[in-house]
Amino acid sequence: MIIGLKKHGWTSRRILVALAVVALALLATLPAWLDIFHIAHVDDEASHVFLVPIVVAWLVWVRRGRLRYCLPRPTLLGPLFVALGWLISTWGYRHAIQSFWHAGAVIIVVGALLSVVGRDLLHRFLPAFAVLIFLVPIPGMLRQKVAIPMQTATAQATQTLFDILGEPVQRSGNQLSINDTPVNIAEACNGMRMVFTLVLVSYAFAFGEPLRGYVRFLILVASPLSAIACNVIRMIPTIWLFGHSSLKVADAFHNIAGWVMLGIAFLLLMGIIRLLRWALIPVTPYMLAMD
Repeated sequence: MIIGLKKHGWTSRRILVALAVVALALLATLPAWLDIFHIAHVDDEASHVFLVPIVVAWLVWVRRGRLRYCLPRPTLLGPLFVALGWLISTWGYRHAIQSFWHAGAVIIVVGALLSVVGRDLLHRFLPAFAVLIFLVPIPGMLRQKVAIPMQTATAQATQTLFDILGEPVQRSGNQLSINDTPVNIAEACNGMRMVFTLVLVSYAFAFGEPLRGYVRFLILVASPLSAIACNVIRMIPTIWLFGHSSLKVADAFHNIAGWVMLGIAFLLLMGIIRLLRWALIPVTPYMLAMD
């Protein structure tokens, strides 16, 4: 495969130059990148940032056959991306808008890469480039506007399920009380964290399989709803443990259950695809490397 890529211009020199240019772009925007990963490290609701490189690597790997159709050649699109990223990043930095500062840094690095390898790579590997938007942590103000109503809805749904199960639970806003133990929804099980992580997992699944466009759209649209449903399911045993066991046991279960629910959600996505195939609904029109 390497020999075949060399015939299409992917020489070792070209690859080294591309890596060097990307490294220079990263160095030039290093403060923004350090800030991104610092936020992801200290803020659990931004921890999905660490999954982005894995998703990018996966999407590039499953599309590696497309490289033979990408002619690496310089393009003005790259410098335009760099200039746009610089304007966005500078404006965000000067006006203390963190998301613009971060997004500009990402665009600059993408532009540096395109300046060497050309626009074919962007076209053939667009899903891998598009997922980079998840590197930008969501602004706290915007996140709270989504998180607060979602936490209220989660608390209501959890209380309803407990009523059905015959377990007495009292609710006051986003706080549930079980066995005289108050449990705050935001502390016990943060739905926003699961939403962004599951959207990333769903994105990797949707574009890691050769699916039709409408199937991919349905998977992405359904991913936030799936995250909320999984969050409510996780809340039932979590809240019960807070009321009937030690805080240490409940916290441990909460952390483990989050990863377990992500695995279950991924299996559900695979089950949906199998169900569609069983129903003879077309979901895979062509080979992934050629779509």
